[in-house]
Amino acid sequence: MSPLIHPEARLVDAATGQFLTGPALRAAVDHATGAYAGAPAGLVLILLATRLDAVVGYLGALAADRPVALIDPAAPHVADLVNRFSPAAVIGSPAGSPPAGYRPADLGPLGPAWLRSEKRIDGPPPPPPHPDLALLLATSGSTGNPRLVRLSRAAVLANAHAIAATLGIAGGDVAATSLPLHYTYGLSVLHSHLVSGATVVVTDGTVMQREFWRDVAHYGVTSLAAVPYQYEMLARLHFNPADHPRLRTLTQAGGRLRPELIADFHRRMVAAAGRLIVMYGQTEATARMTVLPSAALPEKLGSVGLAVPGGSVSVAGDGEVIYRGPNVMMGYADTARDLVRGDDLGGILPTGDLGRLDEDGYLYIDGRKRRIAKIFGVRVNLDDVERMLTGHGALPAVGGDDRVRLWVEGADEPTRDALRAEAARRLGTHSSGIEVRTVDRLPLLANGKVDYRALEGVA
Repeated sequence: MSPLIHPEARLVDAATGQFLTGPALRAAVDHATGAYAGAPAGLVLILLATRLDAVVGYLGALAADRPVALIDPAAPHVADLVNRFSPAAVIGSPAGSPPAGYRPADLGPLGPAWLRSEKRIDGPPPPPPHPDLALLLATSGSTGNPRLVRLSRAAVLANAHAIAATLGIAGGDVAATSLPLHYTYGLSVLHSHLVSGATVVVTDGTVMQREFWRDVAHYGVTSLAAVPYQYEMLARLHFNPADHPRLRTLTQAGGRLRPELIADFHRRMVAAAGRLIVMYGQTEATARMTVLPSAALPEKLGSVGLAVPGGSVSVAGDGEVIYRGPNVMMGYADTARDLVRGDDLGGILPTGDLGRLDEDGYLYIDGRKRRIAKIFGVRVNLDDVERMLTGHGALPAVGGDDRVRLWVEGADEPTRDALRAEAARRLGTHSSGIEVRTVDRLPLLANGKVDYRALEGVA
């Protein structure tokens, strides 16, 4: 059994009510582990749907010491990933005919798969991946042909334990899969609960669906993870934690949540004897790097907290946040040749985020180094623009043609004019440098974040 799975850990299939606990979970994972013997040696690419059998198949790959690339099952670029990384197997009912050099197969508990032929028509098989490599994840927000993050077994395990310790996860805790499992934040919920002997309810529902909350109540979910856009939706739905007496922990990561919403949900949870915990992380650090405990609110409102156990944060001279810890990635991978490499970073991660530390060591994120646009030749930090207008709800800002373009859901012309005027005033520029566009629904990535690339691509 993988060291990631505590002997008392439990998985529950919300769709069927099936429980896998203790020996039953161990037997299911062992069965999946054995099925990988039917595939050639090397990388396994898993189209990871939020289903119990898919989760068991993933855990089986880890137990078999197979490096695994987890991919969104709806991703349009699977063929490109296969071409670039030459996986030994593609698991998860891949659609269509297999590409050249692959054949269809049925791997029993793993289901339909593509297996790499021993004799490739386009050359020899790739060299074996580095023995420390365990997991590859697409960088957060990746679209098109994503770059993959190389994570070691030690990093995955270290971060799971660090999160479990920081949040105080114990055997009686129950989490629901409120986020996709191919997304680092969603996957870390699974890892940190399994390593603690807790329960994970596997459901593909969303916080916008009545069925999801039915499962929360039925299975006694105690903690829920969500990204900023989901909190915006919960606020619109007038979420009341008192309606869910077992739900005592909300966690937030995956981007910046408006401070007024942090304060709002903190008050709601405290009133129900619960807690809101704000976190900061990156795929490049396996998952989460810092945690702001509920007790630090509202005093440290706006902070993302202190480093997780085993990690540390500092701020370089140019303002970039530097993270150090055992959960830092080995490096990036663009092709199969990169999988052979060892650790490129030595546990040190320049995050690309700008930030500062207060006198107590609490970290505050001020923006991205590269989230920059120009208005009439003047550089503007797009994260600053969004913060300036935070009172208007989710209002993504992108650059374009010497101006800043703001996107807002369902706004009429007077509202757009008012937003344009306020943005221009706050930025000290002419209103012709600001464009406000309306959309029925903001485009979202599978992880619930705003799809900035989709907004940038609109003419």
